[in-house]
Amino acid sequence: MKYCPLCRSDLENRPVDGVVRLACSSVECQFVSWNNPIPVVAGLVRHEGQYLLARNATWPQGMFSMITGFLEQGESPESAILRETEEELGLRGSECKFIGHYAHPRFNQLIIAFAVEACGDVKLNDEIAEVRMVSPEELATYDFGRLGLIRTIVTHWLERA
Repeated sequence: MKYCPLCRSDLENRPVDGVVRLACSSVECQFVSWNNPIPVVAGLVRHEGQYLLARNATWPQGMFSMITGFLEQGESPESAILRETEEELGLRGSECKFIGHYAHPRFNQLIIAFAVEACGDVKLNDEIAEVRMVSPEELATYDFGRLGLIRTIVTHWLERA
C-alpha cells in the first residue's frame, strides 16, 4: 500500500505501539496498517488408512505437502478445511481433529492445522497435480524438503496419534 485507504494521504513507516508500522501521514486520520497475519487452514488427510499428500500444480516434481487453503468470510477453520478437502481432492471429510496453530512469518500467515478423516473417491481439481498415499510409518520419515513447517505439523500429529 502506498496511500491511506481512508483519506488517500501518503502512508509512511513510523513507530506505533513500539513497532514500526505503515501509517497515515495525516495527523487527523490516524489510520495504521496492522499487517495482521492471514489465517490459513492445513489438513493432514487420512483416506482408507493412509495419509494423502498432494503436489500443487505450480510446484516442482517430488514436492508434496498437506492440503491448505484460506478461510472465507464467516467460515470456521473446521468447515474451511473440510471444504478444501472436498474442493481439492473430491473427498468428504467425516472427522476433523485440531493439531495446532503455527506462525508462518515468511508469508505472514497463521496456519491452523487439522487431521481430517476422509472418504470417497479421489477426484483432483486443477490446483492439485498429483497425490501420494503414504502409510503412517512412511509419513513419520517422509522428507518434506524445504517445507519444514509441514514436518513440524506432521510430527506433532504423529506424537499424539
